[in-house]
Formats: sequence, structure tokens, C-alpha cells
Amino acid sequence: MTVRSIYSQPEERFHKSEYDVIVIGSGIGGLVTATQLAAKGAEVLVLESYNIPGGSAGYFEREGYRFDVGASMIFGFGTQGTTNLLTRALDAVNMSIETIPDPVQIHYHLPDRLELKVYKDYEKFLAELTAIFPHEKEGIRRFYDECWQIFNCLNTMELLSLEEPGYLMRVFFQHPLACLGLAKYLPQNAGDIARRYISDEKLLQFIDMECYCWSVVPAEKTPAINAGMVFSDRHYGGINYPKGGVGQIAQKLVDGLEKAGGEIQYRARVNQIIIENGKAVGVKLINGKQYRAKRIVSNATRWDTFEKLLPQENIPTKEKKWRDRYQKSPSFLSLHLGVEAKVLPPGTECHHILLEDWQNMEAEQGTIFVSIPTLLDPDLAPEGYHIVHTFTPSWIENWQGLSPQEYEEKKEAAAGKLIDRLEKIFPGLDAGLDYMEIGTPKTHRRYLNRQDGTYGPIPSRKLAGLLGMPFNRTSVPGLYCVGDSTFPGQGLNAVAFSGFSCGHRIAVDLGL
Repeated sequence: MTVRSIYSQPEERFHKSEYDVIVIGSGIGGLVTATQLAAKGAEVLVLESYNIPGGSAGYFEREGYRFDVGASMIFGFGTQGTTNLLTRALDAVNMSIETIPDPVQIHYHLPDRLELKVYKDYEKFLAELTAIFPHEKEGIRRFYDECWQIFNCLNTMELLSLEEPGYLMRVFFQHPLACLGLAKYLPQNAGDIARRYISDEKLLQFIDMECYCWSVVPAEKTPAINAGMVFSDRHYGGINYPKGGVGQIAQKLVDGLEKAGGEIQYRARVNQIIIENGKAVGVKLINGKQYRAKRIVSNATRWDTFEKLLPQENIPTKEKKWRDRYQKSPSFLSLHLGVEAKVLPPGTECHHILLEDWQNMEAEQGTIFVSIPTLLDPDLAPEGYHIVHTFTPSWIENWQGLSPQEYEEKKEAAAGKLIDRLEKIFPGLDAGLDYMEIGTPKTHRRYLNRQDGTYGPIPSRKLAGLLGMPFNRTSVPGLYCVGDSTFPGQGLNAVAFSGFSCGHRIAVDLGL
């Protein structure tokens, strides 16, 4: 795979200084916005501070291993319905990726010897869960079936901008019952629904983990619409891993962007959004270069957008109120490991979650996430070896104020503890290590250019479902936000939805 960098992009290529749309950042949300607009004929420039696209959906290569920067559990690559957003995003610019289906979403290793797998086969998953909680058979069925009701509403309509009245009117007249169904669930959380049907506290803790593994909050803080999408799409479209690694998604979107006439510039770090007469009209890079556009899109977090890229006096009151409702999610302590294939016994699944004590689910380095993408695509590692990417929530405050030596010693100690814990499910892991790279929240902050290395907003208290999550338009005319700081939140398929929504809203605003 060829890695494009700024060195392969002569400066004269970017002779223009005015565009229809400038997108700050090449995360999946930003790239979907850019490709949607370029496909409609807009002149688009994407500015990326790093030397490859994708952000947390990027990749890096070390000693024959090709590692995913972030998670390897990918939704949105189905072939049917309207929720296969990554497939649709690539198709919009005549691109596609070969995918490899994963028959199991997660193998859970939880307290009190609670072990089970979430199979793509819905009935098989329910049977496994019911075998553990036979007294909750009816409640289990009713909870997950209600999640299907939410998903079926979403899956009947084209998912575009909820800020665009023409789209809302059209989709309501086409699918009135589905729209009313979604409206009912907008203010609800997954925990509200679960407790209607289930009383067993251990089972409710499991549903908390079902939410936490992708929303980083328990069920009572997880919007019901998001839960409906994830808990159902894993059985509908399924989990499908892109051959060549997750980084292929961003690379293909960039290929499609450029073929559609759009541009991307790497190592182009924006340090200011230019405001004139109260309107966003351009951006300024750290090297002093300026670009102007009719519309500016920030794929940075809302904290970076409104605290760093805009003058403090330009922070809208709505953004201050939003911060009262949401806080930064933790970053992660990540280990990218190369291990001997013999470490993994036959039948090992690709994705695992390990937790020894329910009280520690949300604690610093409490829950451990594991991805082994070479079980699906062996070409990502040298023959006879596997990638084991393990990560656990961690706050940047715990990694600050250290000398370089103290920082390295703390990394090594934390990595050793993680590997010791993983030995419980992968005996011999330590002895089979061939390569290890350790990343902390400081690493994520540096390379992903995200404040405190956060992976997005989480509710600071129980909120009314998705009603508090902002859409793409901001209070600053001409400025839009896209990505996990906007509706509907975190996850590749969620930020792809945000990109579709943002692209649609801007296209309408520009008359495309």
C-alpha cells in the first residue's frame, strides 16, 4: 500500500486559495463530508495535520506488521439496507473495499465467570445469553427485539441531515410510521428500555458492558437509538473487516475524493479559523498560509474547534451550554503487539473484552479491549505471527508531570500489568511476544491532534437520549462540525452518518 505524504505533494499543486468547502481534518467524518460534496461538484480542500489520512481510523507499519490505530470492529460494511454507511460513502465516489465477515462480534470474559460470545446469528446469541440467565428469557427477547424496532425504523429511510426541512418532510411522507417511531426513542436511553423488561442486576450489568464497549458509558447514559443501531446491525449487516486493514477505508475515500476533483493536503496544520463580520470565511495554517471558502467544516473535536481554532470571544453561548451536558471521554493506553501464532489456540475470536470486577468497568484501565485482526486478514503480519491490539481507558492527567525516564518506566509497568491480565485468556502471551509498541493518552493527543487524546464526548450526567447532541451547523455562520462531537456520536458508522448529514446540509446551503 502506498502512503501518500506531503513529500509527494509539490506545493505548487495547491495553487488555489479559494474553495467552496474546506474540511479541517481527514477523519472518516471529514472524508465522508468531503467526498459527498466533491461528488456533487463542489470544489473541496481537506487539510490534514498528519502525513496519512484517517485519524483514529488510520494505520501504521512496524517491522512487517500493519497496525490499526484504533478499533478493528467495523460496522457499516453491509450490502443491504440504508445503514451500511461506509459502503455507501465509498460507492458515492466509485470506490469499494473487499471485506472479510466476522461471525462473532465479541467474546466477553466478565466477572463471576460470565463468558459468552455475541454471534452474528441473532437467535444463536439469544440462546447463549438465555442459557446463562434462563429466568430472564422473556425479558432478554423483549429488550433486544425492541432494539430491532429502532433499527428497522432507521433501515427504512435514507439517512441524511435532520437539519434540512426538505429532507425531513420528504422522509416523513414516505415513512410516517418509522419517523414517529424514531421520534419516540430520541429522548430515551438503552438503560430505560432494559429495566422495563429485566430485573436481574447481573444481566443489567452485562447490558451496561454491551453499551460501554462502544459508547464508553453504561446503558443509562447510552442513547436508545445508538443502541438499536449497534445491537441489531451486528446481526443484520454484521461485522466486516476491510482487507488490508482499517486504514484502507480512509485511503480509498481519499482516492475517490481526488478522482472527483477534490484535494487533500497533508502536514497542513490549521491553527485558526478566520472570522470576518461574524462569519467563518477561511483558515490559517501554522506556516501562515491562508485558504478561504464559502463553508468551513471542522472534523476536530468541539473542544479543539471552539477553544483552539476560534478566538475565545467567538465561543457561542450554545457551546458553553453543551459543555455543561457533555465531558471528554477518556483516551486509551494502547499496546500494539506482534505475537507468535502458537499463542492463540484454535477457535480464538477476533475481538475480546476482559473485566475482572464490575466495580472497575469505568475505572482507569479497568476494562480491556482486544482486537486480533490477523485472524481475519493474515496478510497484516509476517507469516507465523499475529497482531494483538489491546487498549484500555486512561486519562491524560495520569501521564502528565513525569520526566522522560519516569514516563517510559510508567509505560513499561502499565504494559506489563496489561499483559499479565491478558495471560488469563491467552496463556503464553508474554513469552510469545515478538514486537510491542506502547501508546498513552499523550501519544493519542500528539498524533491524532485531539485535546487530551479524547475519543469524543460522553454525557456528564444522564441526559434525554440523543436530544442534547448537536447537529452539524454551529452558531457561527459558515462553520460546521462533523465527527464524534456531533449527532449521533462515536464509532465509525456514526461519524460516517455525521459526514452524510453534514455533506447534505452544506450541499443544500450551496444550492448543489
